[in-house]
Amino acid sequence: MIDYTLLAIFIPTFLLVSATPGMCMTLAMTLGMTIGIRRTLWMMAGELIGVATVSILSVIGVASVMLNYPEVFAVLKYVGGAYLSYVGIQLWQAKGKMAVTADQDVETSISRTELATQGFVTAIANPKGWAFTVSLLPPFINTELALLPQLSVLIAIILLSETLFMLIYATGGKSLRRLLQHGNQLKRLNQISGTLMIMVGIWLAFG
Repeated sequence: MIDYTLLAIFIPTFLLVSATPGMCMTLAMTLGMTIGIRRTLWMMAGELIGVATVSILSVIGVASVMLNYPEVFAVLKYVGGAYLSYVGIQLWQAKGKMAVTADQDVETSISRTELATQGFVTAIANPKGWAFTVSLLPPFINTELALLPQLSVLIAIILLSETLFMLIYATGGKSLRRLLQHGNQLKRLNQISGTLMIMVGIWLAFG
């Protein structure tokens, strides 16, 4: 059912891929700074659903159609990028739902649905993510074995790896928040968070 030789090569390969800073990891770190790890889990859930969707569609061939028609991504890319940039600008101005204030513990005004949607859109609206997945997954699938068990195991590894490193990045963001709060530099914390959020928005729109 499973080609364990291919699996042994796939695991370190995708761990390395997940560890590399990207849009989702940067977003996890930014949210870890602004709303804490517990609330960031909702963004992670949306991102994982998006990654699983991209992985499944890449294997069954839909990705080739998507990549040949980049306009399919246009609305999600630009709207998603504009929204994240807008949030980043608000953070710079210490305004909006995600800005950190002196009397704030963990921000709860941004809804779970909004956070999950952020993660999902960021995952599926990235053409490079599609291109990478469609080039990475097929070589690790043994065509002589049943597809479903292999795909299930590979996607499970992908999701576990993504979860692990998003938690690491979010924890790093939370640690940075504590450091800046201790130094009474909330303005700088909002500016750092805002800059990172704007970078993710631009990356998503034009990457």
